[in-house]
Amino acid sequence: MTTRAATVQERPPVPREILVLVAAAFVIAVGFGLISPVLPQFAKSFDVTVAAATVIVSAFAFFRLLFAPAGGALVTRLGERPVYLTGLIIVAVSTGASAFAQTYWQLLIFRSLGGIGSTMFTVSAMALLVRMAPPVIRGKVSSLYGSAFLIGGVIGPVIGGLLGEFGMRVPFVVYGIALLIAAAFVGVMLRGAHLRPDPTKAELPPMSVREARHNSAYRAAMVSAFANGWTNFGVRVAVLPLFAVAIVGETWAAGVALAVGAGATALTLQVSGRLADSVGRRLPVMIGLGLSGAGMGVMGLSGGLVLILILSTVVGAGAGLLNPAQQASVADVVGNDRSGGKVLAGFQMCQDAGGIGGPIIVGLVADHAGWGWAFALSGVISAIAIIPWLRAQETLTIHQG
Repeated sequence: MTTRAATVQERPPVPREILVLVAAAFVIAVGFGLISPVLPQFAKSFDVTVAAATVIVSAFAFFRLLFAPAGGALVTRLGERPVYLTGLIIVAVSTGASAFAQTYWQLLIFRSLGGIGSTMFTVSAMALLVRMAPPVIRGKVSSLYGSAFLIGGVIGPVIGGLLGEFGMRVPFVVYGIALLIAAAFVGVMLRGAHLRPDPTKAELPPMSVREARHNSAYRAAMVSAFANGWTNFGVRVAVLPLFAVAIVGETWAAGVALAVGAGATALTLQVSGRLADSVGRRLPVMIGLGLSGAGMGVMGLSGGLVLILILSTVVGAGAGLLNPAQQASVADVVGNDRSGGKVLAGFQMCQDAGGIGGPIIVGLVADHAGWGWAFALSGVISAIAIIPWLRAQETLTIHQG
């Protein structure tokens, strides 16, 4: 007997290997936060323009997007674990090398290489989670992984700002060393033969993007990933702080708005994974998109800090509901028994494309038409992303008996 969104089956514990990946994700996020406060200033220290300094920041994300298809192909060909470890080592070495960059162009090359390594370990980590997470707790696993990144991302900039007092190059060295330690830890803990296909079973061919696109849930997830990247990884991080400062007139308002939104996401993640594993994937995704769209859509009408913080809370809660269910749905499509590197890379590319393009377009709209229209555009993007989910397949299926 098969039922949708059942809750009667006993939930298995989270596998140890996934907890290892969660711990590594926390270290990675803390490390990325270490360098984020000093990177723009470090780039400016080479006597370049503000625009050139922002290119250093954008290069990492651009090469993540550019290399995603190759990263997915490598996962399919070589397996998740070697690609994950290689990606971590590339980021570790390139970050450490950044500390010793003597010219702007050297720093640009090192950060670009870091983007390539980042997409390698990001796609392969997703593939490992898909392979090892029991289907009935995929939402919970996604919440754990997301929480590790979120909390690490909040702690990292605080530590990075303190380390920056000892010199702008110090955080890069610390991050590089931390990543090498994380790579060694993961390499030792994930040596088990159970990560390879069961030799007693016929090996299924890797899932192609074309095959995945036949599933309405995957098509919907690609659309919502773009909207999520646009609103929550792009506009919320890059544009909302500028708006908060413009309205309040104080630089601290940017940090408060980001912190409140991150706190709302963190709290929501504590329940959203279990919700996705019980009521299904579609409902949390649609509610999350609705909250993100509503909160961001009217953000431009805010006249003071209080309303900005209220709407930041709404947007943050929407992100917390959306992410675990969306990722679990993609994992459901791929399944535990097949490699889906290219499928996961396609999903990641959509999210990165939104995260890169959203702030640029919204910034242009804000310059020419004002904040109200700029944020309204983000609300429309999230609202449109709900449409394919209305008819998408519910992928949560629990077998009983």
